[in-house]
Amino acid sequence: MAEAGPLDELQRARAELLRAQIRFAVNRGRDSPPLLLAAARRLEKLDAKLSRETYLDAFSAALFAGRLGVGASMREVAKAVLAANWGESGGRSPPACDLLLEGVAVLTTQGYAAGAPTLKRALSAFRDEPMSEEDALRWLWLACRVARALGDDASWDALTDRQVRLAREAGALSLLPIALIERFGVQLFLGDLSEAQSLVAEAEVVVEATGSHLAPQGAIALAAWRGSENEVSELIEASRQEVVRRGEGLWLIATEWASAVLFNSLGRYEEALAVSEQAGEDPDELGVSTWVPTEFIEAAVRAGQPERAAAPLRRLQEISRASGSDWTLGVEARSRALLSQGDEAERLYREAIDRLGRTRVKVALARAQLLYGEWLRREGRRVEAREQLRTAHATYAAMGMEGFAERARRELVATGEKVRKRSVETRDDLTAQEAQIARLAADGRTNPEIGSQLFISPRTVEWHLHKVFTKLGIGSRRDLRQALPDASTTNMSA
Repeated sequence: MAEAGPLDELQRARAELLRAQIRFAVNRGRDSPPLLLAAARRLEKLDAKLSRETYLDAFSAALFAGRLGVGASMREVAKAVLAANWGESGGRSPPACDLLLEGVAVLTTQGYAAGAPTLKRALSAFRDEPMSEEDALRWLWLACRVARALGDDASWDALTDRQVRLAREAGALSLLPIALIERFGVQLFLGDLSEAQSLVAEAEVVVEATGSHLAPQGAIALAAWRGSENEVSELIEASRQEVVRRGEGLWLIATEWASAVLFNSLGRYEEALAVSEQAGEDPDELGVSTWVPTEFIEAAVRAGQPERAAAPLRRLQEISRASGSDWTLGVEARSRALLSQGDEAERLYREAIDRLGRTRVKVALARAQLLYGEWLRREGRRVEAREQLRTAHATYAAMGMEGFAERARRELVATGEKVRKRSVETRDDLTAQEAQIARLAADGRTNPEIGSQLFISPRTVEWHLHKVFTKLGIGSRRDLRQALPDASTTNMSA
C-alpha cells in the first residue's frame, strides 16, 4: 500500500528495506541477502544509521544462506561495508553495533587476527554498555555468533541468556526461535542435554505457531550428541530437500558438523572425515565453523591420514591465537596432541586438560580426557589410562552422550577393567514437551505463564504436569527440582 502512494527517496528506500526484512523473517533462505545488501547501499546517503543497521542485517542473512547464497555472500557484504560512504546523514548507531559491523567486516576479509580486537571490544560493549531493547533484539544474534566464533564462553552465555529473555518479554516471535537455538548451543557445550532439549522443543512450538521456516538444526545436533544415529538420519532426510530449495546453507554446515561429532563418537572416523571436509567448505561462517577443524583433525588422525589435518590445524591456530581464551587454546592443544608423539604429546594433553578445566565447557574437557586416556593406553600405561577414561566415561554417561560414553567404555575394557554396558534409563522418559513444561514449572512458572510461552491452554499444562508427576513418581511440582536433572541450574559464566 505504501509503495502505491507518493513516496520520497528515503521512504522508498525504507519500503525496500521492509520488504527485505519480511523476506528474511519468513524464509531465512537465499533470497534475502541480496535484497538487504541493496537496501543498505541505497540508504548510505539517505540515513547512515539505518544503512549501517541494514548492513548488519545483511550479514545475518548471509550467514543463514551460507554456501547456498546467491549474490550477497559474507565476503561481498564485508567488502561493501568497508567501501561504504555514509557521510553525515541520519543519527549514530550504538557503539556496540558500529564495532560489531566493523569487526565482522574486517574478520571476514582479513582474518581473525585483524578482526578479533575490534570484535572483543564489541562484545564488551554489548555486555556492559546501555542499549535499547530494540537495538539489543536486533543485533544480539550476530553478537552471539561472534562470541561463539571467538570461543568467548562467558559472553556467549550472557548474551544468549539476555537475547532469549528479551525476545520472550517482547513477544518477538520471529526472533525467538533463533534466540532459543543459539542458547541451545550454550547448553549443549555445557553438557546439559536435558535443558538443551527443552530449548529445542520451545523453538519448535514457536515455529509451528507462527508458520515460519526454520530448519531443525537444534534437534539434529541434540540427537548427534546423544549418539542417536537413526534419529539424526531421519531428521536430516526429512529436512534436506526443503532447506536446499529455500537456500538455508547454515543448516548444511550445522548438520555436517553434528554428523562429524556423531561419527567420531561412534569411532567411524572415515565418515567423520568426509562430513568434516564438507563442513569446511564455509570458511566465512561464524560460530559453527570454529569447531569443525577439531572434528576434522581427530577424524584424520584416527583414520590414519594425519597429513590431511595440516590445513584445519592452521585454521584452528588462527582462531585460538586471536581469541586467547582457555577454551580455544585448550582445544588447540588437544588437537596438536593428536598429531604429536612422546613427551610432546603428553605435555599438550595435560595443557588441554588444564586449560579446559578452567572453563565450564564440560564436553570439551571430557573429550580431552578421553583422548588422553586413549593415548595412555596405546603407550602401555594402563593404570594412568584408566583414571582418565573413568572420568570421561562418568562425565559422558551423566550428560547422556551415549556415543562417547560407549567409546570410553570400550577403551576401559581394553585396559582390562570390567565396565558394564549402559542401558538407557526410562524412569524419566518424558516427551520433549513434557520435559519442557516440567522444567518451566520447576523454575516457578505458573500454568498460565507456561501456557502463554508454549501457546497452549493452562488446562493443557495441568494435564501434561499430571503425566509428568506419574512418570517421575512424584506428587507435586515442589518435587520437580530433585526429580529432574539439575545441570541446568547454573550458567557458564557463574
